[in-house]
Amino acid sequence: MIEEIAASPKLGGLINGLARTGVGALKNRGELLSIELQEEKGHLMEMLVWTISLLFLGIMGALLLTATVVLLFPPEWRIYVIGGFTILYFIGAAVAFSTVRGLLKHEPFPESLSQLKKDAQCLDSLK
Repeated sequence: MIEEIAASPKLGGLINGLARTGVGALKNRGELLSIELQEEKGHLMEMLVWTISLLFLGIMGALLLTATVVLLFPPEWRIYVIGGFTILYFIGAAVAFSTVRGLLKHEPFPESLSQLKKDAQCLDSLK
């Protein structure tokens, strides 16, 4: 009987183990959040560089192509060619806008949010 009492865990040891587990879980989540934050920074920088490149090269190409095509037509037809290019550019701008809007819907920190949801479900199941 005395051996059973001595072998049972004490309240202080249980609290200590629980605290260590909690701190370990928080440290894990913090490291995951830090890694995902670095990934999001990289994703944002990459998107910014590609967007600036797209804008610059697209504008330069469109200007040169437009000027070349407009100058190939006789003077009396040039106004209609310019109008056609204007419509074409507005359609392209609408497509680019919808694409950028889709890219902005990217959910940041997906793995951290998933882990927090799992933790909340686990805690709810203990009630």
